[in-house]
Amino acid sequence: MKKREFPEKKVGEMGNTVGEFRKKLKIADIKGGPDECLNRVGQTVVVMGWVRTVRVQSSVTFLEGNDGSSLSNMQCVMNSDAEGYDQVESGLIATGASIWVQGTLVASQGSKQKVELKVEKVVVVGKGDPSYPIQKKRVSREFLRTKAHLRPRTNTFGAVARVRNALAYATHKFFQENGFVWISSPIITASDCEGAGEQFCVTTLIPSSREAADSPVDAIPNTKNGLIDWSQDFFGKPAFLTVSGQLNAETYATALSDVYTFGPTFRAENSNTSRHLAEFWMIEPELAFADLDDDMACATAYLQYVVRHVLDNCKEDMEFFNTWIEKGVIDRLNDVAEKDFVQLTYTDAIGLLLKAKKKFEFPVKWGCDLQSEHERYITEEAFKGCPVIIRDYPKEIKAFYMRQNDDGKTVAAMDMLVPRVGELIGGSQREERLDYLENRLDELKLSKESYWWYLDLRRYGSVPHAGFGLGFERLVQFATGIENIRDAIPFPRAPGSAEF
Repeated sequence: MKKREFPEKKVGEMGNTVGEFRKKLKIADIKGGPDECLNRVGQTVVVMGWVRTVRVQSSVTFLEGNDGSSLSNMQCVMNSDAEGYDQVESGLIATGASIWVQGTLVASQGSKQKVELKVEKVVVVGKGDPSYPIQKKRVSREFLRTKAHLRPRTNTFGAVARVRNALAYATHKFFQENGFVWISSPIITASDCEGAGEQFCVTTLIPSSREAADSPVDAIPNTKNGLIDWSQDFFGKPAFLTVSGQLNAETYATALSDVYTFGPTFRAENSNTSRHLAEFWMIEPELAFADLDDDMACATAYLQYVVRHVLDNCKEDMEFFNTWIEKGVIDRLNDVAEKDFVQLTYTDAIGLLLKAKKKFEFPVKWGCDLQSEHERYITEEAFKGCPVIIRDYPKEIKAFYMRQNDDGKTVAAMDMLVPRVGELIGGSQREERLDYLENRLDELKLSKESYWWYLDLRRYGSVPHAGFGLGFERLVQFATGIENIRDAIPFPRAPGSAEF
C-alpha cells in the first residue's frame, strides 16, 4: 500500500520571515452557534482529531472524530472513492487513531447533527494500536484514574477539562476587571501558613547518586547532637513545598492594595479519601484596607461571576453533566448565581445543628470544627440549597493570623458553604495589630523568628486587610457534579499515587 504523507507545509527560502500564526478551525467553531453553522454548508474544511468510532456499511463508512474543542464529534461520511479509503479497509483508521480529514460540509441526513463532513481525503497521522484501553463507550472512572494520560479523550474528562479551563479563565477575568494584580507566590518556602506541620520537605541532603543508594540515610549530615544538620542543605535551613500563598500575597497587598495568587499548593495529609489531594490549586486574593464584610462581599461576587461564566460559555458540557453526572447541577448553579447568600454566626450555626432532627456522626458542641456533614446539612437542608456564609469562629480552631474579635473568644473568620461540597471558601480579616499577632504566635508556640518578615508588615505601615482561599478542584467539583476530587484535576496526587 502506498504510504500517504500528512500534508506538508511550504517552507520559505532562507531569509524569509516567519509565517503568520492562525487559529486552527476546530469542531467547536464548525458546530457552534444557534444554527450549528448551517451557513458553512458547501465550504471545504480540514478537521484534525482522534477517531472515536468507525462504522463500515455496504456503501458508506461513518467516522466520528473529536478534536477536544467540544463534546460534539464531527461525523465524517466516506465513500469508497475518497482518497485514503484503503486505510479504512486495512484497519488503520480505528478508534484512538489520529486523522487529518479534508472534505465539504453538507447538511446531515441524520437527526443527531445538522452538518456532517463529506470526506474527500483522509490521512492517518498516528495509528491506533489495538491495545487502546478506552475502546468502550463507557468505562469506570476508577479505571480511568489508572489511565490519566488517556482519560481526557473521554467525554467526561474532556468536559471536565473544558469547564476547568473556563473557571480558570473567569477567575483571572474577575480579578483583573476588579483591579487586582496577579502575584506568583513561591512553591518552596520555609513558612507554614496553617501551622499544621503537614508539609512536604524539600531537601538535597538525601543522596541521589548510585554510590549512596544502599544506605542513603547514613549519608545525611548530622550535628554533634545527632540532629539533621540543615545548614548543609541546599537552602541552609529546612524548606518545604508551600501549603498556601497567603502570607506572601499579604506582603504585596500591603504595597499594591489588591492582589491574588492562583497556583499549586501541597499538603502531606495522609488522607486517602475522595475529598483530599496532596497537590491542588488555590485561589487566594488579599484586599488591603478591607474588613471581613468586604471579604465576604468579594467572595460572593467572585463565586457568582465564575458560575455565570460557566453557565453561559459551557452550555453543551453542562448539559452533559446534568444528564450523566448529577441531575440538577444546572439548577444548583443557577441558584448560586441568582440567590442572596445567607449569613450567620458560628454560634448560631451550632444552635441550628443542635436543634436538627438528625443524628450526626461527629458530635456538635460550641468549639468543635464543623465537619462536611454539618456544613452540608446547613446549606442543603436547613437553607434549602442556598449558599451560606458562617462567620466569627472560635479562635482556638482557626489559624494564628486571623484577627481577634472584641469578645476575646472568636476571630473575624468566615467559611462559605455550598450544596454538595460543603465548605468551598475559607477566609478572614487578617490580624494587623503587631502586639496581638505576637501574642498569638506565643500562645501557639510558633517561632516569631520564622515569621520575622510577616511581623515586619505590621511594623511598617500596617493596614486592615482581609482575604480568602478557595481550593480550585473543589470549585471544579461544585461546577461539574464530579464526586471524587481526583477526577477534578488532570493528574491527581494522593498517598501512594504519583504515577504520571
